[in-house]
Amino acid sequence: MPGMTLRPLLSLRAPADFADWFRAGGEYTIRVARSLDIDTGGLSADVEAGVAAMRADETDVEPAVARVVAATLLGDAAFGHPFLQWTPRWYRAAMTLPIELADRRLSRVAAVYAERARRRDGTSGRVTDDTATEDDSQSNGSSPVDRPTFSTPSSVRVDGRPLSAHLSELGFAERFLLADAVLHVEWFCDVARACGLSVPESSFERTLTESASYYAGLRASLSPETRRIQRALFGDDAWVRDVNTTYRLNSTLLSVWEGILRRERRRLARVSESDSPLRR
Repeated sequence: MPGMTLRPLLSLRAPADFADWFRAGGEYTIRVARSLDIDTGGLSADVEAGVAAMRADETDVEPAVARVVAATLLGDAAFGHPFLQWTPRWYRAAMTLPIELADRRLSRVAAVYAERARRRDGTSGRVTDDTATEDDSQSNGSSPVDRPTFSTPSSVRVDGRPLSAHLSELGFAERFLLADAVLHVEWFCDVARACGLSVPESSFERTLTESASYYAGLRASLSPETRRIQRALFGDDAWVRDVNTTYRLNSTLLSVWEGILRRERRRLARVSESDSPLRR
């Protein structure tokens, strides 16, 4: 497999194997929320408890902890395939097998914690490796932790046209930025809600709409609010670096991804409102 070894992924099966994976995602959620002045409440303690439990292969945890673990891992499991649809064909060919494997392993571990959250907090339904179902009867108002869905180029429309019609006009780095700018908004919102954070829905909806148009080269600038949100979200370069190094994936492609995200985060920190995307 060019640019990545599958061997480290093959050995990941138990909760302990994914403790640092979860830690990276939990820390990212906390960093973004704090950057945006979203009250994180007890999330730090829940993440710490989740990491400790996973390292001990312990699944009998408090419902709040189980929900944070399940939502984070399910978000990561579901993220890969939609992301690949935004990328060039050669990248999809290189990354499909690793992403399929990571999806299966993450989903299986996440399902254990999702089921634990349901049993302990009184919700019902069950997460499987491939899908999630929800029973409408929820005794305490907590919603089940379901596998999220993410946008694809054909499902996002700008001025009445799907973004898939514009992908051929974009270069490699531009496609990466567009994909991440859309999907990490969706990932954060889904995980943050599951963690009990109060997400400013209208702000994130505007961010999603503006970002899809902007990073496709169809909008001249981002509003200050959207630029602030994206600057925080593009901190996922640290997540990519953390997972790549901690799990010794030795992925040149992930290193390239990390660099693209880091440069965009730094650019957003210094650009004026009238600045245009990377490609201009």
